[in-house]
Amino acid sequence: MPKEILIREKELFNEATQEFYMVKATTLRIEHSLISLQKWESKWHKPFLVDEEKTLEQTIDYIRCMTLNTTVDPMVYQALTPQNINEINDYINDPMTATWFKEEKGGRKSREIITAERIYYWMIALNIPSEYKKWHLNQLMTLIRVCDIENRPKKKMRKGELMRRNSSLNASRKKALHTKG
Repeated sequence: MPKEILIREKELFNEATQEFYMVKATTLRIEHSLISLQKWESKWHKPFLVDEEKTLEQTIDYIRCMTLNTTVDPMVYQALTPQNINEINDYINDPMTATWFKEEKGGRKSREIITAERIYYWMIALNIPSEYKKWHLNQLMTLIRVCDIENRPKKKMRKGELMRRNSSLNASRKKALHTKG
């Protein structure tokens, strides 16, 4: 779902022309999606979804890649305030889902580097339609994880767990049928 960010009118100084420039108020419609990710990675030739801090130039360029408006004055991106950046970061970090996962005991976080192509591969492998590339990226990643989990073979119970479960089932059947075994 696209997010709208209001950029207020602002006067900027253009270093190249040595002139002041008035940036008109603009509402940016942005979308944090696989499409945006792919655009950014194709320009910067590096993965976006890593813990490495982005430069201001890279951050502003990602906002440009997320922009859905077709005619935006390029100077609008120079008029972004820290509050605008925070609002955009909040939108990017929003899980956009009610789904949560129980982390497995002893499970290590994957060191696998995730790129746009890897996500496209997962979508193909899991038969996720390509229209989902417009979903908020966090929703898409959650869907991919859900599909992966649901497609895994069911875990076999350990012998002790199986014995406890069978014992409990037997006890409840004895009680329900009023028998001793």
